[in-house]
Amino acid sequence: MKSSLDQIKKKNQYLISVLSVLAVASMCLFVRNFIDYKFVGYLLMVVVTLLATFLDIYPVLLSALLSALILDFFFIEPYYTIHINSAEDSLLLILFFLIALINGVLSYKIRKAEKKLQIKEIRVNTMKLYNALLDSLSHELRTPISAIMGAIDTIQSKTVIISDENRQKLYSEIEKASLRLNHQVENLLNMSRLESGVIQPKMDWCDLKELIYNVLGHLKEDLQFHKIVVQANENLPLFKLDYGLTEQIIYNLIFNASQYTPKGAKIEIKVEYNPGVDFEYNPDKLMSCIITISDDGNGFPEEEIGKVFDKFYRLQNSKTGGTGLGLSIVKGFVEAQHGTITLENGEEGGSVFKIRFPALVMNIATISNE
Repeated sequence: MKSSLDQIKKKNQYLISVLSVLAVASMCLFVRNFIDYKFVGYLLMVVVTLLATFLDIYPVLLSALLSALILDFFFIEPYYTIHINSAEDSLLLILFFLIALINGVLSYKIRKAEKKLQIKEIRVNTMKLYNALLDSLSHELRTPISAIMGAIDTIQSKTVIISDENRQKLYSEIEKASLRLNHQVENLLNMSRLESGVIQPKMDWCDLKELIYNVLGHLKEDLQFHKIVVQANENLPLFKLDYGLTEQIIYNLIFNASQYTPKGAKIEIKVEYNPGVDFEYNPDKLMSCIITISDDGNGFPEEEIGKVFDKFYRLQNSKTGGTGLGLSIVKGFVEAQHGTITLENGEEGGSVFKIRFPALVMNIATISNE
């Protein structure tokens, strides 16, 4: 009897999802001329979150997408078209969809975790993890969103006269906050991929020097008060790695160093080629690619070094903010490519992250000569 009821619910979940969003949107449509579309967005976001408490993930994702389309089509001028005249309205719509999506996915994951965890001790530990995540999200997501909303409100204000210089500064703040928000969303999505086991590395030839400088370009704002040193041999070969995963690994490590070292600290990125042994005869010991990222900051407490790669773990005396996901994602992405990562404090202070990949190589110099 119970299973049949569950089956009926499963078949009707998409219908429930669509009807719930349409019902709230229809009520708001009657008073569209008297309320701001942002208020409608908040209501639809609440609907998505509530649906996530009892529906499967795909109906929840459908409700988030449908809410964004309805908000655009019926409540953002010009009406009855997906075209949006204002760049600020476009940005707000994208932010609404991202927040609704994150709320829905997190609510769904929390519900699924609570169903699986029956033992009291495990449940207590899980709640600690979620509390840490929600606490960090309240800062890491709300801060950039508040900065974006505040800047947009100032730009759109009809009572405040803004000079071109100040307007450009506000746009710059929006860009910085958007990049920070994107970084946190990427971490959440990456952790979800790791937990679901869907990561399948796509190995291809990578120029690690180019990859590193691309990452440094993305982090130029965060690194403007740091001294950056890149050490890589001119004849460094190409390595067969997953470009996207490797880029995220280096990004997270450098970003982490920029956030937890004082201004003026040196961050050094070193890439080495160590042929190791013959892959055909001893693949476990092949460590042809070694990436070292070190700094001369304060390093890590010795008693906590073994925990820094744990999910949601944050150092005892670290500054507020941060989700505790960055280093656990790094470890997951390294191991997905059959590599290893170690952390130790440098002899003269600071931290040293060392990554070793058993990667195939292609000698550029040989290709050029041919």
